[in-house]
Amino acid sequence: MSGAAGVVALAGSIHPFMGANPYADATGVGVSFRVWAPFATSVAIAGDFNSWSGSANALASEGNGFWSVDVPEAKPGDQYKFCVTSSSAGVLWRMDPYATRILHSGGNLNGVIESPSTPYASPSYSTPSWNELVIYEMHIRTFVAGDGTVKDKQGHSIKTADGAFVGSFDSAKSKLDYLRDLGINAIELMPLGEFTGDISAGYNPAYIFAVEDEFGGPDGFRDFVNAAHQRGIAVIVDVVYNHLGDSAGDMWQFDGWQDKGKGGIYFYNDWRSRTDWGDTRFDYGRGEVRHRGGRGPLEAQHHVVDDGQGEGEEQVRDRGRQEEPACDSLPPPAGHS
Repeated sequence: MSGAAGVVALAGSIHPFMGANPYADATGVGVSFRVWAPFATSVAIAGDFNSWSGSANALASEGNGFWSVDVPEAKPGDQYKFCVTSSSAGVLWRMDPYATRILHSGGNLNGVIESPSTPYASPSYSTPSWNELVIYEMHIRTFVAGDGTVKDKQGHSIKTADGAFVGSFDSAKSKLDYLRDLGINAIELMPLGEFTGDISAGYNPAYIFAVEDEFGGPDGFRDFVNAAHQRGIAVIVDVVYNHLGDSAGDMWQFDGWQDKGKGGIYFYNDWRSRTDWGDTRFDYGRGEVRHRGGRGPLEAQHHVVDDGQGEGEEQVRDRGRQEEPACDSLPPPAGHS
């Protein structure tokens, strides 16, 4: 990967939305990229489509902390990352905060450009009445042992603490008939967000818009939902909007800015950052962060589920109600007032 120094600014994207979004319209075919990095001095997009060059496709500043570009050469299936240059931290290779699919690749985590072209298909399904739900809570990773196809960064099959191969959406599907015959008509999945380590109960995500690749990613999730619906089983997903895990991945100090050694633009940088999972509470007082958190990860991935159970929602509201001494606000980037 080459550095981002000397990038030549291109025209900004004329297409809407954050992250990576394929387009096919009167302007042509390609992928639009947009990211919020108010303290960056420059941003470029690198990936399979430009041989991972940190200078070939620069993003234009939109003047409000957002950067964007349309890349005709990019296409669904390509892996990519943002190359963010900061005056304080240098060149930072960053995961797209809005990535909807993430792959382990050569020891790295890379975003994958997704296309919402594959639909959910359960036309005869209808959700049972709320007062008739019989809910089974499920942790995909440990519910049914897998076949060893889930690998770690070194290519070794991942196992649980008891020595079994970790489970996936595919292995969980094998027990759907059994659950239906027990009288289960709803499954509540523990959180599915992509995490940075090899062990998670779901409550330490790093990227809330991406279904964990280890479980089978968005395609595996879609197939699991279809299979459950074919058996009359609803799917409920626990979600974590309150915080990230202790390892917040590239979200931590995303564009190089931080205060008091804390998480930077997406997080509180004072006492309000504290959670049981680390100093990773989202700063929903900022509109840019609220916009991101307000889009549920399943909505962002064009996923259709029957309900979502939010973890920590009351804590989010409590942080807005509590009174503490005045805290530092996010300062303007250099050259802004």
